[in-house]
Amino acid sequence: MIASLAITFFLCLNTFAQEEITPPRKYVAHKTSETITVDGKGEEDSWKKTAWSEDFIDIEGDKTPAYKTNVKMLWDEEYLYFYAEMEEPHVWATLKQRDTVIFYNNDFEIFIDPDGDTHNYMEFEMNALNTIWDLYLVKPYRESAPVIDSWDIQGIKTAVHIDGTLNDPNDTDKGWSVEIAMPWQVLVEAHGSASPNTPENEFWRINFSRVNWDFDLVNDKYQRKKDENGKYLPEYNWVWSPQWVINMHEPEWWGYVYFSGKKPGETEEFRIPEDEKIKWKLYALYRKQKQYFQEKGTWITSIRQLVDKPVVVDGKPVKTALEVHSEGWNITAVSPFTGNLLVMKEDGKFTSKTTNK
Repeated sequence: MIASLAITFFLCLNTFAQEEITPPRKYVAHKTSETITVDGKGEEDSWKKTAWSEDFIDIEGDKTPAYKTNVKMLWDEEYLYFYAEMEEPHVWATLKQRDTVIFYNNDFEIFIDPDGDTHNYMEFEMNALNTIWDLYLVKPYRESAPVIDSWDIQGIKTAVHIDGTLNDPNDTDKGWSVEIAMPWQVLVEAHGSASPNTPENEFWRINFSRVNWDFDLVNDKYQRKKDENGKYLPEYNWVWSPQWVINMHEPEWWGYVYFSGKKPGETEEFRIPEDEKIKWKLYALYRKQKQYFQEKGTWITSIRQLVDKPVVVDGKPVKTALEVHSEGWNITAVSPFTGNLLVMKEDGKFTSKTTNK
């Protein structure tokens, strides 16, 4: 979310230089042949057979949210479907204009990076009034790049169901649910090196966020709560896969969603590939390089200075190299698992190149 602009990226670098990396969460999305009616209720048989995600956790990974949140996913040849349920004793929303800053209300958010390079990804937000905001980011905010706010997920279908009453402070609600159908023909625009078709037997990087605010009642109407100085209290950020920092725009921490061709309810196992684990190590080196530049005003030029310990993944050493050039630098690694050349550029863009092992 754009609110994360206020969070200084470099304050978090030491946190992420950790040697042991907690893997992002993963989910298997099954293929449905059933017609899904997007009504916010998720009552189809396919939804009933589909597993829930883990409970959402605080964005920094350490605290249990006040209210429970879970999500499900399905897909067919035309759409990628999402269904989420959110516990909430006070369901309220005020924003009605599309592409306004929806997270100024309580909201539900989806972030999608199809090819997992951390660039060219999509953000989607909606509130309990079914007002949506969709935008396209060329790069994360930590790197200077345009945000394409006028980009729309054309043909999207969304719906909200309120288990209670909207904007009524005189009762206690149970919560709200959202249902979303995103057309593949729009989502594949950010595919990059991925398949231009539906991604059966592939994985994408996806994460979900729920923003919740403390509130005040003014003339019986909900509004975000302010402190004694008239400043809004900070929001709560609850996510599926923890980011370890209050910033959704670090796509390398997003979860893994594998698109199975099996029917809902059938068993499908998905293991995160070893090359992805190498990628996590490369992003730790990327942060170390960025931190050094902030402190010294120059780049580390020696791989031995950058990598103070051998890079090891699943017990296998990973050969790494650092190249500093006139426009920046590259960190490379040769995968001992696939033989692929993995490349991390100075702007954080990740690529994988097939080579002869």
